[in-house]
Amino acid sequence: MVIQISVRRLVEFILRSGNIDNRIHQVSADAMQEGGRIHRMIQKSMGADYHAEVPLKYTHNTGRYELVIEGRADGILDKYFDDENAFDPQQSMFEGKKKQMPLIDEIKGTYRDLAKMKEPVPVHLSQAKCYAAIYLMQRGCPSVDVRMTYCNMDTEEIKYFNRSYTADEIIKWFNDLINKYLKWSDFEYEWEQTRTASIKAVQFPFPYREGQKDLAAGVYRTIVHGKKLFLEAPTGTGKTITTVFPSVKAMGEQKVSKLFYLTAKTITRTVAEEAFNTLRELQKLRFKTVTITARDKICFLDEGERNCNPEACPYANGHYDRINDAIYDLLTHEDNFDREKIVEYAYKHEVCPFEMSLDMSLWADGVICDYNYVFDPFVYLRRFFADGLKSDYVFLVDETHNLLDRGREMYSASLRKESFLELSRIIKEFHPRIAGHLDKCNKALLALKRECDGCKVLTGIDGFINPLNRLSGIMSEYLEDHAEGPCREDILLFYFDISRFLTIYDKVDENYVIYSEFNEMGDFIVRLSCIDPSTNLSECMARGRSSILFSATLLPIRYYKKLLGGTDEDYEMYAKSVFDPRRLGLFIGKDVTSRYSMRSYDQYRKIASYIDNIVSARGGNYLIFFPSHQFLDEVLDIYESEYFDPDTSEIVVQKSYMSEDARESFLDRFSEGNNLDLSKVINMDIEVEEDKNILGFCVMGGIFSEGIDLKYDSLIGVIVVGTGIPLVCNEREIIREFFEQRGVDGFDYAYRFPGMNKVLQAAGRVIRTEEDKGIVALLDDRFMQGSYRALFPREWYGCRSVSTNEVKNVISRFWSEFQD
Repeated sequence: MVIQISVRRLVEFILRSGNIDNRIHQVSADAMQEGGRIHRMIQKSMGADYHAEVPLKYTHNTGRYELVIEGRADGILDKYFDDENAFDPQQSMFEGKKKQMPLIDEIKGTYRDLAKMKEPVPVHLSQAKCYAAIYLMQRGCPSVDVRMTYCNMDTEEIKYFNRSYTADEIIKWFNDLINKYLKWSDFEYEWEQTRTASIKAVQFPFPYREGQKDLAAGVYRTIVHGKKLFLEAPTGTGKTITTVFPSVKAMGEQKVSKLFYLTAKTITRTVAEEAFNTLRELQKLRFKTVTITARDKICFLDEGERNCNPEACPYANGHYDRINDAIYDLLTHEDNFDREKIVEYAYKHEVCPFEMSLDMSLWADGVICDYNYVFDPFVYLRRFFADGLKSDYVFLVDETHNLLDRGREMYSASLRKESFLELSRIIKEFHPRIAGHLDKCNKALLALKRECDGCKVLTGIDGFINPLNRLSGIMSEYLEDHAEGPCREDILLFYFDISRFLTIYDKVDENYVIYSEFNEMGDFIVRLSCIDPSTNLSECMARGRSSILFSATLLPIRYYKKLLGGTDEDYEMYAKSVFDPRRLGLFIGKDVTSRYSMRSYDQYRKIASYIDNIVSARGGNYLIFFPSHQFLDEVLDIYESEYFDPDTSEIVVQKSYMSEDARESFLDRFSEGNNLDLSKVINMDIEVEEDKNILGFCVMGGIFSEGIDLKYDSLIGVIVVGTGIPLVCNEREIIREFFEQRGVDGFDYAYRFPGMNKVLQAAGRVIRTEEDKGIVALLDDRFMQGSYRALFPREWYGCRSVSTNEVKNVISRFWSEFQD
């Protein structure tokens, strides 16, 4: 068996110490790209005997496995580079002259004032020493020189730090480093034997439902062939366990090194944890998973006190001195590193729980996390993806319909003109140089503003980008040299904004539209809008072996496949629903509409009447989804004044902002416990109050339209008001025009398809088990059109059109079919 580790990871893991300190400036993504340019500039200037980007590898044989340490030296200065025997002792003695020893060069770009640097950064020097030790042992030379080269990325000024080591010194140091890591590689070796043996014994934990075995086989084949699978998996297909199981089996066959289960919402992370726990409990699977929880949600400090530096946080103080012990403790005692376990062990060892969860991902077999840890160019897990190399990872992308808008958001950026003026006013007394460059950027934006009449597509913004680049460099230099100072926090936050903008600007291509507009407050905005994120998302997925993208609402599947980075060679699959379609009553209100141009009191009243008739036909719990909060309020006012009976019904309303407690309280009203017959529980006759209807008034596309699981009588109906299409705005119109120019129906891409996905998600709340029965009422005459009916799932057949006057009788007949 071979265990591989990079030189950088080895050094950063074993030799880290000290504090977490957000006051120490970290270079941004665009600065890292600039650092690549600096590397190439220095390497080209070094002459014929200088060899750039030299791959080096050292294999340490433990007897049970080989530990391979590898990396790429920035530069090696060696006039005997091509002579493998140059340092042969007998040849050197025969030649009778002393040879120049090789020099290992490690190059780092920085914005720091080099005059203030007295020593190289220890971890940088250690990296260079590893390369020096490997090269020395390969070449057999008696000593080696090491040079740390720091280059200021603004001025291109260079500063060198030189060290020399004998063979005994550097080899002893390197062997000591390896010996410190053997405890970890020994564990990795032993764990892989345990995990693989358990995976080979694992069987699917339940009897296969119809089509489920084919689905699991399709996932496995996709992984084997290294493709993407776009999977429409209706509720009830068991999509989570049926994608996790074959992925785990593929790891047992050495085809996968790590699974990433990616989600858009916290609730689906819980479902993923349950799937792995099911395999552990029912099939004795040994498999380590970590759930990465957002920093703000897992931090031990209250929001007002939260600051990641040793003065503000006791867990940041000395974190790196204690973190490896915390990792080893958790690693050797638990298999499920969920939020509770991370918190428990982080508290025990007094380390940051968020940073600990990131470190545990290196040792976990499966990582459960938000999309952004793989796809976001600013948040992605650099420990796995920074080198851009392909690995045997599998990405399981749950609720894939959410990835399109999230992808657009992650790869877009905007800047507000007024922000430059506001910061300039705040800092000019303390930082006149930075303020001056802020003013230059504002002047460039003013020129763009004068050309904008509401919204303007821009062909180029070089006149703004050039001063923005200069501002970024000056801000970075200040932040790198000053851990504290007046207005530093303001400068830091603004630096993040402009760094994001510049990084995204480097990605702008034919999939982007650059445009300017005025927001609702009248502020002037320049946007870099990623209309088609397929290229960016595809590049991220290319870092792994295979991606399984699945959702209960992935229609039309070709639309999602095209915009999420699929190719003609990738696979599509439509899993068959296991539910009896006759248990879902589907009704279209043909005499009502939510069209913006036709909204009126009469329409609102007609919708309120529909709700009353549907609930009167069969009492129970219903969710009613509206296009917006304003539309909801209009109908709610009429319903409460004309139809609502507080003796028989209770109304709960989704607010524009709801805390986690408020959300749970809302859903608790629909729980099965509200319909509990207490007389059977406490074995005595009591007067039972008649159950009330629970009517949830919600907004389509909001927190209650997906990811909630209300089974049996917890929910017997969903009423969807409108087709869900987004409001017309500059962004949507730009999307529409973008696709029109590419020969496809821009209205479909900008409005109809996103709207119908919201409708399908809302409707999917009803039938959650094979025993469920319920109704879906689509209240908009546009659902009668072929363009909308074509987007209905295949199991939606037998839908009936109704009017206000007949809906009660028609739905009553549907329910009568299920009377005992």
